[in-house]
Amino acid sequence: MRTQIGFQALSKTVFVLLAWLGSACAAHAAQIDLLDQLREGGAAIVVTLGLSVLLVAVSIERLLHLRARAVVPAGLAQQARELWAASDSAGLKAAAQESDSTLGRIIAYMLAHRGQQYAYVSAGTGDIASLELRHHQQKFYALAIVATVAPIVGLLGTVLGMIESFHVIAYAEGMGNPALLAGGIAKALINTAAGLAVALPALGMHHYFKHRLAFYSLELEKQVNGLLQEWFAPARVTAGAEASHAH
Repeated sequence: MRTQIGFQALSKTVFVLLAWLGSACAAHAAQIDLLDQLREGGAAIVVTLGLSVLLVAVSIERLLHLRARAVVPAGLAQQARELWAASDSAGLKAAAQESDSTLGRIIAYMLAHRGQQYAYVSAGTGDIASLELRHHQQKFYALAIVATVAPIVGLLGTVLGMIESFHVIAYAEGMGNPALLAGGIAKALINTAAGLAVALPALGMHHYFKHRLAFYSLELEKQVNGLLQEWFAPARVTAGAEASHAH
């Protein structure tokens, strides 16, 4: 009895292993077919592959460099307030330079022009922030280009592939061989699939970096306006003076 139960369990295990190996082999075969289709996609596939390399390179570069510490490091504004209150100009300048960030360069500008009026310093800091934020935006603009160009290249490859397929059918076996037509259409459509496969992540990454930059821009504006108000705001008119002017 025990021998029969053990044999049944062993049979089930072997059956599961064979089913798993079968599915793995089928998936491997499908992968090979996809690679073969890509290889036969023509010149459009090569262009799409180049766009995918650009997508990966720009995404990695932006993920590494478009970070909070490059735009508005946490704690830098508070450190600057403490050093400014202690009249430690050398320490404030060193802290701003060591941060190597947009906020650090704005603080260094404020320190260098601390004798100027509010409007003058506000305009200067606005120029620095605008220039550096546009510089960050320009670096991921290539993703928008990839998202736009990749589907068009894929569509062009598909159209050329379809023309080639119909040309082969017209001068070979005609419509008598459906496999010939289906194979040609499959090779043509692989270009569209490849273009969309590259365009969709490129569009997603572009909007992701755009949102991240907008978030950092708002935080930078908030921090800079706070420092400007504390360090350069014109003296407020006292309530008594306002009352005297009113009378």
